[in-house]
Amino acid sequence: MTEEEPRLSAREMIERLEPALSPKRRVRALVALLAGLIGALFAGTLWWSEPGPLPGRTQLAFAMLILFCLAWAGYGGWLVTRRVPLFAADRVIAAWLGLAASLATTGVLAVVAVQRGTGLGLTLAVGGVFVAGALVLAVRAHARQAALLRRLRELTDPPGPPSP
Repeated sequence: MTEEEPRLSAREMIERLEPALSPKRRVRALVALLAGLIGALFAGTLWWSEPGPLPGRTQLAFAMLILFCLAWAGYGGWLVTRRVPLFAADRVIAAWLGLAASLATTGVLAVVAVQRGTGLGLTLAVGGVFVAGALVLAVRAHARQAALLRRLRELTDPPGPPSP
């Protein structure tokens, strides 16, 4: 290497070698953005077009559905605009969105089941499966992110003094 050629730091090398998002992940981000927007628009249109006042539980369900759709749309939009390596932050955010949605949905459905006096056990069992799955994905996403960040520190931190 000649002196005119600039030296790249480990971080610059990583950023040049690894694109922010692979084409496959960029397509998934675009799908999340579009599905969230379309879902929010669809649920909002249904809610708006209902004749007469809706019960509070139904309004809450519509509001939650629209909120979750907008959260996924926001996540997809954020991902599509990223131009830097994310080090699995996208996976962590998606896992937390999924966990929040499954917990909230299970909670609302449990309240409805209690109020109606129907199948609370089945509601909690099915909701528990979704919550457990989302929790597993969240733990895996955090572990993957921690491993990537640990590897980044290994590559970017200067080595310590040699051991005697």
